Amino acid sequence: MFIPALCSILALASASGAVPNASPPRNDHTVLILGGGVTGIIAARTLHRKGIDKFLIIEGREELGGRMRSHVFANTTIELGANWVQGTQTGDGPANPIWDLARKHRVKTVVNDYGSMTTYDETGFVDFIDDVDAATDGFESLTGLAGSRVEQNLVDINAKAGFALLNVKPQTAHAQASEYWNFDWEYANSPVQSSLVATSWNNNFTFNTDQGGFSEENRLATDQRGFKALIQEESKEFLRPDQVLLSSIVKTVAYSKSGVTVHLANGTNITADYAICTFSIGVLQNDDVVFKPALPEWKVEAIQSMVMATYTKIFLKFSQKFWFDTEFALYADRQRGRYPVWQSLDHPKFFNDSGIVFVTVTGDGSERVEALTDSEVQAEAMSVLKNMFPNSTIPPPDDFFFYRWHADPLYRGSYSNWPPSFAIEHHENLRATVKERLWFAGEATSLKYFGFLHGAYFEGLGVTEKLVECIRQTRCAGLPHIEQAHNVRPYHIEL
Repeated sequence: MFIPALCSILALASASGAVPNASPPRNDHTVLILGGGVTGIIAARTLHRKGIDKFLIIEGREELGGRMRSHVFANTTIELGANWVQGTQTGDGPANPIWDLARKHRVKTVVNDYGSMTTYDETGFVDFIDDVDAATDGFESLTGLAGSRVEQNLVDINAKAGFALLNVKPQTAHAQASEYWNFDWEYANSPVQSSLVATSWNNNFTFNTDQGGFSEENRLATDQRGFKALIQEESKEFLRPDQVLLSSIVKTVAYSKSGVTVHLANGTNITADYAICTFSIGVLQNDDVVFKPALPEWKVEAIQSMVMATYTKIFLKFSQKFWFDTEFALYADRQRGRYPVWQSLDHPKFFNDSGIVFVTVTGDGSERVEALTDSEVQAEAMSVLKNMFPNSTIPPPDDFFFYRWHADPLYRGSYSNWPPSFAIEHHENLRATVKERLWFAGEATSLKYFGFLHGAYFEGLGVTEKLVECIRQTRCAGLPHIEQAHNVRPYHIEL
């Protein structure tokens, strides 16, 4: 009787397509890496080095590189996004890992001399280098003030308030442009939008060797493969073709304690035991990817409390050079932040005789120009050049281009910035794991190096090493979170 009964059970199982009490089907992959930028590639390399090769990188663009994005303009490869190795190495001290990769893969970079500058305002050439130097001194004092506030455990304030405590209060157009050069041009936000404490340690941990930084050196990428070559060449050393899925837009990430299912725009579903989300903070803030179930309140609060800043480079190509011979020019407009920082690529150190010059706008200024048409932006930039060079005949540009980072649903900006209201608990929650299976990493989750390429590198490495520990354990809670962020002292408001 036993054998016929068993046969009946198997026949029933065959008819229904399942064996009673069988284990559920295994997920497609051990780890899905959502995003093929620096964080994603270093996460994949870390898994590979730890002996875990059942992973898949899902990238929305047709190539790896993320926000390291280049473009051929006037027969020259220019960088739309990340453009510098910021902080390299001092002697035999710690090396920036981006610098290591650039040297390893022979990515051409050139020292960018920030002191090579000519200054202008609406009347043309005006020498206000003294204001620039004073603003540089003010910023150095600001980082010292921030350090003392950390030592005394004082509350964070915005950087503008920090400048005011140092009696640095730029009033003239020249002084405000100089402040922009020293602050906004780096953080892509104004001092009032930025944390005093975090922006200062962010600077020091990169550039100040006394604080553990790499060096003061900045090297501009000029490689005609694009700056992205350093991460693309690195990926070739370990990635198989079946471990990468390009031109694939993630629309939904469903997660539970048993794993993660990613739904792509083309209708494909892919499952994994774990997922590492390397989406920019801007993508997370704008719900360009939907999470099911919705992310918990502590995670949403952390995401929305960070800032995604935008850094926009506007390129113009002319048949003849009429502009400055220095590497940079600083333009002081009556409206702070209006087309302020210009850089010549038609320079013996860079792309001599290329006829290319570009101007950078940031933050609110970036969002403003993105809302304009290309012709409107070109007209505004040309009007500034005519102010800078009133005695020159400036022809229309042969070519013109800029990229709208804020509007692109793959990015929603350029890089993160730490605002004064962003508490350390928010940072921990931004990095924390959800349901043990959903992990987060990127430059925005880096405490020391947010906004930097090396921040993306270190998070791809550090977070993935923690994930590997979880994969190899039978139980793992992931990176912890704090349920609610509280003030040290409560508000007391009398009625």
